[in-house]
Amino acid sequence: MYVDLELPSDYAKLADAEAFLEACSDRLVILDEIQRLPELFGTLRSLIDRDRRPGRFLILGSASPNVLLQGSESLAGRIRYLQLHPLVLAELAPTSSETDEVFRRHWWRGGFPDSYLAGSDEASTAWRGAFIATFLERDIPQLGFRVPATRIRRFWEMLAHLHGQTWNASKLAGSLDVKAPTVRHYLDILTDTLLVRQLPPLHANVKKRLVKSPKVFLRDSGLLHSLLRIDRPENMWGHPSLGASFEGYVIEQVLASVGHDTDATFYRTSTGLEADLVLTRGTRRIAIEIKHTSTPRLERGLVESMRDIDAQQGYLVAPIREEFKLRKDVTALPVSRLETIEI
Repeated sequence: MYVDLELPSDYAKLADAEAFLEACSDRLVILDEIQRLPELFGTLRSLIDRDRRPGRFLILGSASPNVLLQGSESLAGRIRYLQLHPLVLAELAPTSSETDEVFRRHWWRGGFPDSYLAGSDEASTAWRGAFIATFLERDIPQLGFRVPATRIRRFWEMLAHLHGQTWNASKLAGSLDVKAPTVRHYLDILTDTLLVRQLPPLHANVKKRLVKSPKVFLRDSGLLHSLLRIDRPENMWGHPSLGASFEGYVIEQVLASVGHDTDATFYRTSTGLEADLVLTRGTRRIAIEIKHTSTPRLERGLVESMRDIDAQQGYLVAPIREEFKLRKDVTALPVSRLETIEI
């Protein structure tokens, strides 16, 4: 049974939620857009406690702070949260012969199905523009955030130009003529709604000064390109944000495949030595460098970073066709092989 709470007819079915859901007790009930009716969590708790049968309800919705709070309080011990990623490359290109063309389309259009599957590049651009406007004007207020749409759009566009850089609240606050805590609030809004990723630095026990601010990425590459006003794929080449866009794209593809029990960070010293992505699970650690180049080479930054953080394996990800060893513990990896990274 699928119930879409955006539809008035489905919303009305839950006027007496207990009776309706009891009548569906022999079926999986999918409740979509749950943020429209957060008070439903109390009823769900009673029904679950009455019949402790796992998998009765599949709850879908946006990451509203109110919804997350009510869900964690009302359904503690009864619910498991899963963060759904947009379409990832491994889903779209099941064979290696398809990967190169699909990768470039996916990278430019992003992972939202309607953007990726649009009939033309112009239609994809138009869809993303409409999504951004709808999100700012309708979704943010509906999720309980009270921020002027024009200001949050300016912030979002400025963030696109800083994609892949370390967070600097003072720089953005000065440009928006607000205080640093205010821009931090804007950043948290976009992070909580899963549109921005704050990648924290690795706090390794090394005798070097480390960068302590997170790196900030727009999670969907298609939205990034729209906010940068890149309206055609060929306009990406030579754009100042090309390398940063590729880095963010790869990070999202990797994190979609490694699972939620893996700690994701980056490592950077004050002198500039860096690993773009560090994955840690238990005592195992791998370091990943990401370069938009057709001729990847082993560089000092990755080698020294691996030694500093005691990484057992290193990868250099680049838009190449085949993987090869740079040394025994470092592999040059094409985008088509990202799902082979294991931690």
